[in-house]
Formats: sequence, C-alpha cells, structure tokens
Amino acid sequence: MDKTTIVMVIAIVLAVALAITFSLLIPHKPEPEAAEPVEKKRIGVEKIEVGERIKLPAPCYTSNTSVEEALSKRRSIRAYSGENLTIAEVSQLLWAAQGITSPRRGRTAPSAGALYPLELYLVVGDVEGFDKGVYKYRPEEHELEKVGDGDKRGELAEAAVGPNQEHVRDAAIDIVFTAVYERTTGKYKTPVYEERTGASYLRGIRYVHMEAGHAAQNVYLQAVSSGLGTFVIGAFIDSEVKKIVNAEEQEEPLYIMPVGRKG
Repeated sequence: MDKTTIVMVIAIVLAVALAITFSLLIPHKPEPEAAEPVEKKRIGVEKIEVGERIKLPAPCYTSNTSVEEALSKRRSIRAYSGENLTIAEVSQLLWAAQGITSPRRGRTAPSAGALYPLELYLVVGDVEGFDKGVYKYRPEEHELEKVGDGDKRGELAEAAVGPNQEHVRDAAIDIVFTAVYERTTGKYKTPVYEERTGASYLRGIRYVHMEAGHAAQNVYLQAVSSGLGTFVIGAFIDSEVKKIVNAEEQEEPLYIMPVGRKG
C-alpha cells in the first residue's frame, strides 16, 4: 500500500469518526408514538320517545328577503327534491305560523280576542338528525312534543283526497293545522245566517277560519324566505287526519301544508 492510499484511508476513518461523534452530541427528537386510531362516531338519529319534548333553535328575526319580495315570489309548490330539511328551518316555519312575539304572548298571526284556537302538528319524514314521527308544536316554550312514532306521511297521504296525495308523501314534512272552535265561539256567539245558502253558524267559527288563513300565509312567506316550497290542502278525511296526528277530541283539522326543498 503506497503512501497516498494510506493517507486516503486515514482521512476516511477520521471523517466517519467525526460524523459519529457529532451525531452523538446533537440531541434528537424522540420518535412520535403511533397515534391510536380515532373512534368515529356514527352520525345517526337519536330516538325520541312519545311524550318527550325537544327545544327548538331560536328563530331568526331578519333575513335577506324583504316582505315585498316574499309576496311577489309566493307560489304553491308541489314538486320536492327529497332532500332533508334542517331543524332550524323547521323551527322557523313553526314560529312563522304561531310563534310568540311579545311579552304579552302575542303571536305571529292575529287572533280574534287573542284566544288562539289553532294547534299545529308536525309530521316528520326527512329532517336532518331528527326522529321520524308526529310532533305537536308548543309555541309558549317553542318546543315540539312527540305524540306519535314512525313515518306517517304515507298514511296522511291516503287521508288526503284527490291528486294531492303524492305531494303529502313526497314532502320532507307536513304541517297539520287543527282548531279548537270552542276557544273562540265561547266568546263570539252571535249567530250568523247566510240568506243565499241558508247556512247558520256562530260568528266565532268564521274568525277561526280567518285565523287559519293568516297562519298559513305566514308559512308560505317563510317558505319563500327559506328557499323552500309549500302549498295548502283542505280536502281530506277529517277523522283519519285526527287519528294519524293523535289530535285531541275537541280539535278539528283545517289544513295540511306539505313542505320540502323545491324539486
């Protein structure tokens, strides 16, 4: 081995030794421990028992849609996409129909004598994260109380008369309006006689029907503001509708309003 080769070998050995020395002197970050697999929680619908109440999200009092725009765009929409509604949208619709708006318990729709004969039922089919079933709206607390299990849209559709059945079934939700006439007729008892038809009834009955119209129009306008579609149905078998939503004996059904995302 000549002198040049010996010098090269010595240089390589010194370089390796220096590298090892520096590697021992420089602190190393510890290797990260293997992360434990994160358990993925399944997003599902929590079972809600009959009699249980659910607090609804607070309603919004402003939007990007003016009253004038909502009026101009109000139409009866019968075709729906099948997409879920959100619970916030449901909350807004119910508040628009019968929500409390003042410390004196005034509501979004006017009522003769502030007697409020209307009751609202919600038939839930496709609402994000919400159990299918029938719920009664409690406006004083802005809550829903479950009064029936299961998807009742099909049964409600069968109770509707005429070509509207499929729309009741296809909507994400159906809002059912009922009325307790005695709340209003107990005060407004004056008999009304219609000469043209020969019909006779208490004036309070007329006031109840007027109030149902006020509330339904509110739902229409709120649907426009929320980008949803709805329409009103008045042709149905009363006794069947009452049974499906578990309405109380003194309540009489007046309207079915299917609501969904426009198809």
